[in-house]
Amino acid sequence: MMRSFLRSPDARIVAYESVLLCKSKSVSGATYTIRRMSFSARMELSRKIRELSKRVEFLSSGTDIQQHLEANVLSHEIDDVFLGWGLVEIAGLTIDGEPATPELLAAKGPDELTREIVDSIRAQCGLSEEERKN
Repeated sequence: MMRSFLRSPDARIVAYESVLLCKSKSVSGATYTIRRMSFSARMELSRKIRELSKRVEFLSSGTDIQQHLEANVLSHEIDDVFLGWGLVEIAGLTIDGEPATPELLAAKGPDELTREIVDSIRAQCGLSEEERKN
């Protein structure tokens, strides 16, 4: 008997969304859409943050206050990379009378919402707690 590799007509089709809609916990009524991690996205993000992460680790281990300040700045740059890569859309929020966009959120939006979104993006990336601290 020959085995068929064709799907049967009643086989279930799995639907996958490459984005995830989230309700904000910090800004009532606001929602945001973030990208889900994919193979190519993991490589892209790794390339973008690899050197920054190494520098943060090196500077954080130093004893000089200037090194710690620089590490803090670089940590924020890493967050900006995650935000720029992962945030697709914001709804239910205006900033200075304009509909919120990822760029406007980063420039003028509520910091607690920005932090929430970055944390959600990092969680989608599957980063460990230690990696999230950087």
